[in-house]
Amino acid sequence: MILNLLNIKLAKSWGERREKGVGGGVEGVVDLKLPQLMLYFFRTRSSRWQISVFQNAHSNSIQNTQSSKCKNQCRPSGSEALPEGIVVKTSNLEVQPLWGATLNGEKSSPSKSLLAMAVGIKQKEIVNQIVEKFILSNFVVMLFHYDGVVDEWREFAWSDHAIHVTVVNQTKWWFAKRFLHPDIVAEYNYIFLWDEDLGVENFHPGRYVSIVEDEGLEISQPALDPKKSRVHHQITARVRNSRVHRRTYKHRGSGRCDDQSTAPPCVGWVEMMAPVFSKAAWRCVWHMIQNELIHAWGVDMQLGYCAQGDRTKNVGVVDSEYVVHLALPTLGVLDENELRGEGHDHSSLREKLPKSVALAQSEFHKVDNRSAVRRQSFIEMQIFRSRWANAVKEDKCWIDPYAQPAEDIKQ
Repeated sequence: MILNLLNIKLAKSWGERREKGVGGGVEGVVDLKLPQLMLYFFRTRSSRWQISVFQNAHSNSIQNTQSSKCKNQCRPSGSEALPEGIVVKTSNLEVQPLWGATLNGEKSSPSKSLLAMAVGIKQKEIVNQIVEKFILSNFVVMLFHYDGVVDEWREFAWSDHAIHVTVVNQTKWWFAKRFLHPDIVAEYNYIFLWDEDLGVENFHPGRYVSIVEDEGLEISQPALDPKKSRVHHQITARVRNSRVHRRTYKHRGSGRCDDQSTAPPCVGWVEMMAPVFSKAAWRCVWHMIQNELIHAWGVDMQLGYCAQGDRTKNVGVVDSEYVVHLALPTLGVLDENELRGEGHDHSSLREKLPKSVALAQSEFHKVDNRSAVRRQSFIEMQIFRSRWANAVKEDKCWIDPYAQPAEDIKQ
């Protein structure tokens, strides 16, 4: 190929000389110095090669930079085949109209918090009182129906605006693990995961949210009215003339609590009947809930690990907005007709019977498995504690921020 190029160069040079009358025939070719042509050729080729190499290097540099930049992007698993701008990482529980801007033709701001409850039709009046307050404070309401009854809630105006999920004989923690994934509720600042047996006469959801935001509480609960509630742990009892408290004091008996206490249930603890989580705390708590441990016993003692910092500061009980814990029997108590899948409404029949007979008949047909439920709850608590201990032992990279000497751990 080099010889062919040289021949072209020689022929061109000879032709130019002939046109200008300079030399001719063989002289025109002889006058050209071959080494100079060779040098010119290689210089030209080398220069072009250098330019090409520079362009390729520059292009590769841009590609490498772009590739490095793209590798550093945090893409949700499974979305790698899509352009980033089309990927929607989260969802919500907002209902959308089939046409138009909104269902009622008016623009409305999205809800900022969520109330989720496990409910049964027997407590519908109590639930109605709770939901009405939350609806007025622009909450999304999600009801988990553990008795399978949904249609009978339609008598309430808010029912069609609530999210209804029904699976028979499951707890709110079973529902929460499956239907409140952090990516689903990521748009809500606070998640209220409540039981159904709570009196809310002295509770206002909007004021409560303002307080926990102002106090920096990532995990909280409303205080319990000690005169009307069944109080299992002193820290949950309302303190008069107080806005919020984060610890309790116990100077007698076992399990004493004082200003030096750093562990639950003296400090950094809420009960599981009415917890309220920030969305950051809920993302952590959701991962801690075990799939098959549906009563979630034992989880309350570890909630402080999800407090997004110091549990002695970020976990608290709100005294100024308080509730009554009625402690009604719900889980494990069923009517025989519920077990057989028959209808629920026998009110007209009972009205014709003497009150004493109707009451006795009602109690006779009830199947009470509460003792079995409680026994299962204790079993699950032991399993959870064992899993926690094993997880701590096996994870060599995890450092316990609340590690205590064995002799200081209160049983």
